[in-house]
Amino acid sequence: MNESVILMFPIVLPVLFGGAILCVPRIRSRSALLCAAGAGLILTALSVLAVLLGNADTYTLFYLTKSLPVYFRLDGIGRLFAAVMALVWLLGGVYSFSYMKHEKEEKRYFGFYLIVYGIILALAFSGNIITFYLFYELMTLFSVPLVLHKGTREAVMAGLKYLLYSLCGAYLVLFGIYFLFRFSNTLSFTWGGVLNQELIGGREPFLLFTAFLMILGFGVKAGMFPLHSWLATAHPEAPGPASAVLSGIIVKCGVLGVIRTVYYLFGAEFLRGSWVQTVWIALTLFTVFMGSMLAYREKLLKKRLAYSTVSQISYILFGLSVLDGTAMTGALLHVICHAFVKCALFLCAGAIICKTGRTRVDELKGIGKEMPVMMWCFTLCSLALIGIPPTGGFVSKWYLAVGALKSAVPVFSWLGPVVLLVSALLTAGYLLPIVSDAFFPGAEYESGSFEKKEADPYMLLPIVILTALAVAMGVLSAQIVPFLQTAAG
Repeated sequence: MNESVILMFPIVLPVLFGGAILCVPRIRSRSALLCAAGAGLILTALSVLAVLLGNADTYTLFYLTKSLPVYFRLDGIGRLFAAVMALVWLLGGVYSFSYMKHEKEEKRYFGFYLIVYGIILALAFSGNIITFYLFYELMTLFSVPLVLHKGTREAVMAGLKYLLYSLCGAYLVLFGIYFLFRFSNTLSFTWGGVLNQELIGGREPFLLFTAFLMILGFGVKAGMFPLHSWLATAHPEAPGPASAVLSGIIVKCGVLGVIRTVYYLFGAEFLRGSWVQTVWIALTLFTVFMGSMLAYREKLLKKRLAYSTVSQISYILFGLSVLDGTAMTGALLHVICHAFVKCALFLCAGAIICKTGRTRVDELKGIGKEMPVMMWCFTLCSLALIGIPPTGGFVSKWYLAVGALKSAVPVFSWLGPVVLLVSALLTAGYLLPIVSDAFFPGAEYESGSFEKKEADPYMLLPIVILTALAVAMGVLSAQIVPFLQTAAG
């Protein structure tokens, strides 16, 4: 047997378990459902670990045509994203065991949750843009039920908006794939790009336009302006754990698409100094500032966190757009930190809503006395998102700022760090007041009048682990950064 067939295990296992949950009538009782979902989550996580520690290289699934294989391959970027995806998805699933007992249609939720798990891992292991695009579309289609899970009119409209925006972005990417096939040696992901200079023959302006459309297309999933508004609509309507993985992981699939497009298809040298880089940087910085401002003004907790995601993901895109090794290291580090931090924050929001029914920021006074452990986690994750040392958020933003300052991009080499700093101040402005009101609600709230409503262990443990990881990313950055620098070339 081909040793690389092990690459298929993390993809097939969750899809099989998810399909069984949806289709097998015998999985009706809650205990049977949780056993099936738990087995799927654990076995998939173990198979990812086996892949990352093993010697798997390339596994071809099938051929669309003689020259277009659908195949999987393991590289540095794939390892990084697969590890983060597997860990966060597992913790979100454990949290769901308790959270979803308060929701309807648990069977449907866990079925699609596991199927999407396998699909996103297929994205991490994709060996060419054809494979990536195929599973990118599948991810959109199978994640829509997570958004419209509640079945209310608002949830259905949010799901449709998410679907429409995602398909528009995917069509932009598909347009680019057609012309890449015409002017490249291969569609396999190759560090430095795949363009054939002999075939281009003076068509550089058109290919730059094509690259911009693909960046814009993948930017939809990553929440980049101007096609960002689905995030603020979808997150508040989705169940708490679904919001967490949407914000922590699924938006990162758009980031992964951008990385593959810029560094593995067109090549950084082809885009460096072009109008595409200039416009791309401008869009990311505008999105960073706009998302922070919208979050600062928002009163609904989950919607505030959703706008925060719009801003924070564009930190990553800014680091990629600078086309500098140091900035890209910061971007990859922020991929990890944001996944841990934002997933934890959304899980905290879900726990608050589940235990108290409060959805607005101004309703959270004293919540720190009712749910002290959970709110301490919220506090530490808020500090990490702002970029306070020694958390991972500080280290990632440090590398982003240093990379921008040392780059040769006119104006943006200094404007970028300024915008990042202003955004950090705004982040403090929309997160720290929640913490302050939670622990110091004011004299009008009598001491000792708060009833303890701490989340149960299934909900609390994933939050604590994610919070610890967010802090550890800063403390252990000296060990982590060299690996990211290697992945960043």
